Amino acid sequence: MKKLYLITCLLLAVTITAEAQSFYTIRRDRSLIATAGLNTSTYYGDLKDNSDVIDAKPSVSLGLMTSLTRFVYLRSEFSWVTLSGRDDESSDGGKTSRNLSFTSSNYELNVVGVFNAFAHRGRFYQRPNFNAYGFIGVGALYFNPKGTLNGQKYALQPLQTEGVKYSRFAFVIPFGGGIKTKLTPFLNLNLEIGYRKTFTDYVDDVSTTFVDNASFSDPIARQLADRRPEIGLPVLEAGHKRGDPSNKDVYMLLTLKAEYYLPYQLGNQSRKLYNRKRRASHR
Repeated sequence: MKKLYLITCLLLAVTITAEAQSFYTIRRDRSLIATAGLNTSTYYGDLKDNSDVIDAKPSVSLGLMTSLTRFVYLRSEFSWVTLSGRDDESSDGGKTSRNLSFTSSNYELNVVGVFNAFAHRGRFYQRPNFNAYGFIGVGALYFNPKGTLNGQKYALQPLQTEGVKYSRFAFVIPFGGGIKTKLTPFLNLNLEIGYRKTFTDYVDDVSTTFVDNASFSDPIARQLADRRPEIGLPVLEAGHKRGDPSNKDVYMLLTLKAEYYLPYQLGNQSRKLYNRKRRASHR
């Protein structure tokens, strides 16, 4: 994933510096847009204080977009998202004594409608120099929270730390907005903020209550289910609050995104533009 992050950085840099284009290529209309984004990802859930607004973790996104109307676009993106949370970084004494933590590499695929503030009229290079937009859609998330014990990472879902074997797939609702500027006829640069409302409370492996610690046959599961002994506190009895199931997990992506107009025209719009008969000038 680190290699993917570096490759995406390189692609963005090359795309932004690629200025030279022929008259013929700009004359052809383009309606298919490639997107590439460098993101910071932030998790909001049981293992994060409400005051922690941005927690910079690396993330990348790649996608395709096309126009449906002069105002509305359809975009699909695939993202690699890293999330983490730690009780020992909390300012809440109750959380620090709980002493839980997780890290997770996640994969998201979404489809959203993008609604621009200003209409795109004419050919692709005649779009507004500046625009604002909002988006909302649907997506799917694969998540795999892990805990670190004695320098070794363990997937938490198979350990059933709360006695629940939850699914590692969840539906998400992506929504947010951004601003964009036209750098060249072929390239936009965007700053975007997007939230993901998930339909699971186990992105961090924390949701309900502690179970009887003695019920775990696996010593790793026993230690990762209740980590209070690591800071000199006794294990909690079954039924003690471990998380808040009433609030599903949320995460946010703050993205620097490039949109590049590919040399491809969907449908027959280019034929309509360039094969149209011209009126005689002397009539």
